[in-house]
Order: sequence, then structure tokens, then C-alpha cells
Amino acid sequence: MTPEALLAHCLAKPGAWPDFPWGEGPGGHDHPVIKVGPGERGKIFAFVGATGVGVKAGPTREVADEWLARYPGAASVMAYLGRSGWNDLAFGNAIPDEELLEAVDESYRLVVSRLPRGLRPAGWDC
Repeated sequence: MTPEALLAHCLAKPGAWPDFPWGEGPGGHDHPVIKVGPGERGKIFAFVGATGVGVKAGPTREVADEWLARYPGAASVMAYLGRSGWNDLAFGNAIPDEELLEAVDESYRLVVSRLPRGLRPAGWDC
């Protein structure tokens, strides 16, 4: 998996868009976060990075911990957001590409399902 391939997968989701909330380039980030929902009310569902992706891995920390048990060393609790069920998943073959894509899909589903109905994109639950 590459950051570019994962980014393309994320952006193919209904209503998904890239954002650089902490700036781009030096002092900021090289890869965007991916949000869903309109403008300032949009919510992040994927933190794309050079070596992996941060996703909402479960509705609770306990569910998200299943990733840590299955892929020790390749899955870790995400800094600052980990208590809310967010994990960092590393690229590099320990986690199969298909499972990384499924993790992004689940993160998208979990985030969109918590948006107010009027902010959910058409076709999101397909």
C-alpha cells in the first residue's frame, strides 16, 4: 500500500475531501487528512501518512484493540484520539492491503453515521 493509493481510495468515497488543517509542507504535513461533510462541519475519517493511516478502528477502545492483538507492531493506539477508538495502521505488508482498505471503509462508515442526517453525503451507505 502506498499513501497515494490509500488517498485515492479515501477520495473515492461520497462527500470525501482532503484538508491540511495544520498546514502543508515544512512545519505542517505532507499528506492530507480526509474529511467528510461540508466545510467547517466536516469530520476526519482518515489521517493519511507516509508510513500508514490513522482510522477510527471501532466504536469503542475495546473493539479497536482487536487490531492491536491481530497486528502487534503494525497497529498502535493513535496519539490523542486513541481513547476514542482511533488506531494507526502501518503500511508494509504486515497488514494486508485489503484489510487496510476495509479499515478505511469502516472508519468512513463510523464517522458518517455520527454526522447529523442533513450533513451525510448522498450514497454514503452503499
